[in-house]
Amino acid sequence: MAVMRRRSIGALAALVLGCCAGAALGGCGSGTKTVSVAGAPATSSASGSSTPASTATTASTATTPPPASTSSTPASEAGGTSAPSQTTRTATEPAFTHQETRTEGLAQALAVLQAHGYTARETSQYHAEQTLRVLVGAKSGSNDGYDQQAFFFVGDRYIGTDTKEPSATVEVISQGDTEVTLGYPLYRPGDPPSSPGGGQATVRFQLDDGKLTALDPIPPASSTSVPSRL
Repeated sequence: MAVMRRRSIGALAALVLGCCAGAALGGCGSGTKTVSVAGAPATSSASGSSTPASTATTASTATTPPPASTSSTPASEAGGTSAPSQTTRTATEPAFTHQETRTEGLAQALAVLQAHGYTARETSQYHAEQTLRVLVGAKSGSNDGYDQQAFFFVGDRYIGTDTKEPSATVEVISQGDTEVTLGYPLYRPGDPPSSPGGGQATVRFQLDDGKLTALDPIPPASSTSVPSRL
């Protein structure tokens, strides 16, 4: 009987010890939790350090330059200054320049006729735009206007007359850049100057290597047998 009591007391003591040990373990667990709570500031510190990182990210984003505009609006419309365009212009010679050239050339030709004792009969036949130019003049002081010659020019340079001796009259029939056709009324013996009865001869004069050449026969200045220029 005593033995059973001892066993019961031993078992009870073991139980009490077990409870105390559990209580002690429970208290230790509570201490562990307390340590965990005490360590919370470290977590808070880590969390606090994340805030500056976020701020740094925001600042980095704010300073990022905006993407280049792909708008096709011209610089002048967008407020900028457009580059000056270069335009090639072809300047044409004014019409009055041609008129001045003709006037100067005609004035020189008239001076040549005057120097040879002739006066121009018709200035419109002088074509300043041609290489070969012609101007018909009559002897100055002639009352009837006869005794005429054709004066030729290459540009503004005088090169000579159609014949050595004048004709009663000379007519410019046609002309081109390097060729002039003259008409000569023909007289039979006894014909008065105002009434040529022998028809008309046409003679082409051409500029050949700077020299004037007659392409057709020139009628004689006077004759008792065939029609002539006088």
